[in-house]
Amino acid sequence: MDYKDAGLTAGIEIHQQLDTKEKLFCHCPTTLLDNADHTGEFFRYLRATESEMGQIDRAAQEEMKRVRKFQYYTYKSTCLVENDEEPPAPLNEEALGLGLTIAKLFGMTPIPQIHVMRKLVIDGSNTSGFQRTALVAINGALPNGGSIETLCIEEEAAQRVKDDIFSLDRLGIPLVEITTSPCMHTPEDVQQVAEYIGMVLRSTGKVKRGLGTIRQDVNISIRDGARVEIKGVQELDLIAEVVRREVQRQQSLLAIHAELIKRHASVGTEQTDVTDLFRETKSTVLKKAKKILALVLPGFAGLVGREIQPGRRLGTEMSDYAKKCGVGGIFHTDELPAYGVTAEEVVRLRDFVHAGEHDAVILVSGASAKQADCAWHQVAGRAKVALSDKPVPEETRKMLEEGSTAYMRPLPGAERMYPETDVLPVRINSARWNAVVVPELLTVRAERFTRDLGLDPAVSSQMAFSGRLPLFERAIAEGIKANLASRTLLATIKEIRRDGADTDRISDDAVLAVLHAVGKGTVAKEAVPEILTAVAGGSTVEAAMAKLAPSVSRSELEAVVKKIVADRAEFIVQKQKAALGPLMGVVMAEVRGSVDGKVVSEILKKEIEKVLGGK
Repeated sequence: MDYKDAGLTAGIEIHQQLDTKEKLFCHCPTTLLDNADHTGEFFRYLRATESEMGQIDRAAQEEMKRVRKFQYYTYKSTCLVENDEEPPAPLNEEALGLGLTIAKLFGMTPIPQIHVMRKLVIDGSNTSGFQRTALVAINGALPNGGSIETLCIEEEAAQRVKDDIFSLDRLGIPLVEITTSPCMHTPEDVQQVAEYIGMVLRSTGKVKRGLGTIRQDVNISIRDGARVEIKGVQELDLIAEVVRREVQRQQSLLAIHAELIKRHASVGTEQTDVTDLFRETKSTVLKKAKKILALVLPGFAGLVGREIQPGRRLGTEMSDYAKKCGVGGIFHTDELPAYGVTAEEVVRLRDFVHAGEHDAVILVSGASAKQADCAWHQVAGRAKVALSDKPVPEETRKMLEEGSTAYMRPLPGAERMYPETDVLPVRINSARWNAVVVPELLTVRAERFTRDLGLDPAVSSQMAFSGRLPLFERAIAEGIKANLASRTLLATIKEIRRDGADTDRISDDAVLAVLHAVGKGTVAKEAVPEILTAVAGGSTVEAAMAKLAPSVSRSELEAVVKKIVADRAEFIVQKQKAALGPLMGVVMAEVRGSVDGKVVSEILKKEIEKVLGGK
């Protein structure tokens, strides 16, 4: 696709958890716990509050279409601040310092006085009904010539356990939110910028690692389309695909709009009760319904079922809107008969609502008349958007598996933000800003590893971006060879974990002790996997080395080699110098990895040459 011709414009918001000791507005730890370990629970009903201008944010209004009872898990490690039963503590200084460091890495300008704001959120992810956020810096630079508009420090939301149940161990962990300008024009641009920002964040050495600790929100629009925000892209490799699929969706909606106009399509205004038509239906969904309503869409036939993204159709978009009222979804005649609805029932339905062959009929069922009415109006509203001058609605969407998206809520407006009166402002003077020390970027560090340590560039890059980087740098500082340290940390530990070893039980000190033993020659590097596996199983380093790598003197090694060579003289004569490899394995098995392979190879070559020279 020619994305320039499509008019693609994109920007991203990156949310990264900071690895601080305490949460942003309380003194609770930032560690996550198993949900089964929760020590209590409570409930909340959340409602939107009015802004200073007396208005309610449109996104919050959408969330209020149905009453929801939210349940929260508490832990020994959480407190009354997370419960919204105690005022917040002052802004976490460690988190603010990290925010300033990141801002300086991007060449940003700090805000002289930082004020905390409340961002209205009533989807259950915050017990208070809002998220606290503070603007820290503005105007940063990106390598592609684009810019970073803002950097904020804000509190992480509660973790959803399932449905409307949330866990408070994550709520309040400090986040840095970085928002770029709309400076990207291809899917690959977006992914590359996200990779760069992620690299800069990890360069601080103070961000959390692992799935869920970093999330990308992508803002996308095309010519004649609309700005759409896609929330929660956690996998970096999917960002480009998300952008591609959103461009496809917007173009498909524009094409459907053009076809609807050509057909002189319209949206019916009559809400028809068809509950009695399905009294004897075999459809499980319709059988349970207290009320079934029909909406006729003249001229929509074949378009409601048209695919706009892989696995998604215009009818799916309508269904997403209906679900905001608590219904499970909708049926439409482009997909019927199906789901227990028979062809005969479809004919009766069309006759009853006077739908022609070019018309589509939407069925909405609810557990109550109020729920069905709400869903009907949601579908009708979405159908009207398809016919409007702006057929691509501005909205917030969530990412689904493989990169398609689903409707969440309208884009929030200015009414979403209002001042936080419980947290005092923080001044950032020039002395504090000048004192901020910026760390070495990981890309620069990788180049240094290649230049100064002699590592292969690919290994250098992998090591620099590894979560075990601090251990690697500690090993180098203690005199351990770079190749040995990198191979152990990048390959050996991964291999024994793949074989079933619980590598989380191997301490940094244990790894260093084994590597030091290799450096001194008391343990062969070939024995490292077995020793670390034993340590992962609960053994001490000393016991593992004594058992798996007993000390063998050079004279003892020479005796072992001579005996093995003498016993296999015919094999050596037959294979000549090619006998070295097989015999290496025999010797190493005999000495059980207690001697470096280079030493074994040196002695073995000499003894083989003696046999061949004598013959």
